[in-house]
Amino acid sequence: QEARRKVELAYAAWERYRDFTQAQVDAIIERAAAAATAQARRLAEMAVEETGYGNVKDKTAKNLLNSYFLPRKMRGMRTIGVLRELPEEGIVEIAVPMGVVAAIVPVTNPTSTVIFKTLISLKAGNAVVLSPHPRAKRCSAYTAELLHKAAVEAGAPEGLIQCLENPTPEATQELMRHPKTAIILATGGQGLVRAAYSSGKPALGVGPGNVPVLIDDTADLERAVAMVVEGKAFDYGTVCSSEQVLVAFSGLRERILEALRHQRAYICTPEQGEALARLLFTERGTVRPECVGQSPQRLAQMAGFQVPEDASILAVEIDAVGPEHPLSREKLSPVLALRFVSNFEEGLKACEAVLRAGGLGHTCVIFSKDEARIREFARRMPAHRVLVNTPAPHGSVGLTTNVFPSMTLGCGPIAANATGDNVGPQHLFTIKRLAYYVRAAEEVLPSWEAIERSELARAGEPALVGGVAQPATLPESLIEAVVERYLRRRGLLEQPSPQSTQQDKLSPQAVEKIAAEIVSQFLASRRPVREPSGTCPMASAQAPTSPPTSAGSEAAPAKGEQAPEPEIQIVDFVCEEDVRRAIAEKRKIYIGPRTIVTPAARELAARGDILVLAKRS
Repeated sequence: QEARRKVELAYAAWERYRDFTQAQVDAIIERAAAAATAQARRLAEMAVEETGYGNVKDKTAKNLLNSYFLPRKMRGMRTIGVLRELPEEGIVEIAVPMGVVAAIVPVTNPTSTVIFKTLISLKAGNAVVLSPHPRAKRCSAYTAELLHKAAVEAGAPEGLIQCLENPTPEATQELMRHPKTAIILATGGQGLVRAAYSSGKPALGVGPGNVPVLIDDTADLERAVAMVVEGKAFDYGTVCSSEQVLVAFSGLRERILEALRHQRAYICTPEQGEALARLLFTERGTVRPECVGQSPQRLAQMAGFQVPEDASILAVEIDAVGPEHPLSREKLSPVLALRFVSNFEEGLKACEAVLRAGGLGHTCVIFSKDEARIREFARRMPAHRVLVNTPAPHGSVGLTTNVFPSMTLGCGPIAANATGDNVGPQHLFTIKRLAYYVRAAEEVLPSWEAIERSELARAGEPALVGGVAQPATLPESLIEAVVERYLRRRGLLEQPSPQSTQQDKLSPQAVEKIAAEIVSQFLASRRPVREPSGTCPMASAQAPTSPPTSAGSEAAPAKGEQAPEPEIQIVDFVCEEDVRRAIAEKRKIYIGPRTIVTPAARELAARGDILVLAKRS
């Protein structure tokens, strides 16, 4: 009931908020972000106290990433109203907010994720309803109320930011499936992400991280190892993009171990490594909740051994990677596995195996100065964030790289996620396009006949140039055979001539199209042919006489004038019936060099010398 009520409140507020301008929205973002920045450390303390995960220093940094750095990254980003106009294309793009965002918050980042998801939702013109983890509901709710109060003071509608006070699984399900929920931002375990995707609503989920780090022999080893330790130790390994397995060449082993010790990493013995593996994972292979985000000292004590008070992380050398090797999986704690290989290719294979053991699509890192190797690593790794020479958590969320600052890192279709991006406000609105008329359809869409002609041309059929049949490029006998078949298929000729076997050189489709083009091309380029009654275009080639007198006799030329030569009419097409009529009327048929004469007509005309080749005047 609480979930239903809060969605309704958020939706009612959004109906007013959806009409706000970009300037009004940006003012609300700035005020809310400033309020969270002012209490960044207090929120971190509350999170550590309530959850027992991580440390205050690094959780404060997470809060500031989202309350201080993220708003600055979003400044100037257009998310409301007209996004851009393209006059040369006749297109105007307009942002359309989605409505109510259902935001699921993980226990590992209970305050920073609230800040992040609230600010990107409001920036995109949406309302938000947050569902915190039950073990972090107080600090998450406090953060949400802090943001809501500041937003309202800046002019936001009351109720625009809501947070469940009793975040049960049933309440979260109701939130995700509510008719007025527009989209789900799901950060948490795989069960929750799958529930989001099966809710019937659009959802942006994330996958687990299992980050491999490859250090090659061109890297600055001391700097690379220092960055790996910095990333692994950050908030005691609770960031999903925290380093899990360091892969390096065997020839670098001693130097890397020494560099790790210099960074106060504790190198575990094989027996201590086995004890850690038993401690960190249940019999089902899942991470024990009581081990998540604990200090190296606390984990070592739980595993039955002691480490120095200043130990930054625990490092364990392993002899293989994959699902059957627990320490090569995501551990959510400051425990780093070490795997040494013989060469670069073996390093690639090991890193890929780590990703496939539980981190598909997420993040990987390479430390190298060899650009060719860096590009090959990027090509081979099944990850959407391929980081270079940076701590993994800092680079993946945009602190030390220029990827968009985000606490929701998509892993793409390879991990059953809708996106592989760092999720931001750009994912929480859609774009409508105002499109003006710029051309007629005929300018870009060819006729079906032209498409067929082009298909014949691509198939290698002769006599098609630019999609138009060119009779001059075909043998005369082939033209005759094609035209004869064309006429016979229409019932204008009865018996095939011997030349008709020429048509076998072409496909039936080519015969039909070429014949049609021959006829239409010639008839369209010449004077219309007089057609007497009947179905066949007749050749009326007898020279016309002078107009008759009123008595019906021919008019004689005037005295002293020479009688004009009769006008010769050259016909374009001659069939057998034309020849028969000419024979019966005792007249000639005048043809030109490009007149089409069917084989049967040519054979019949030869007996009576009917056809006369003439030139056009």
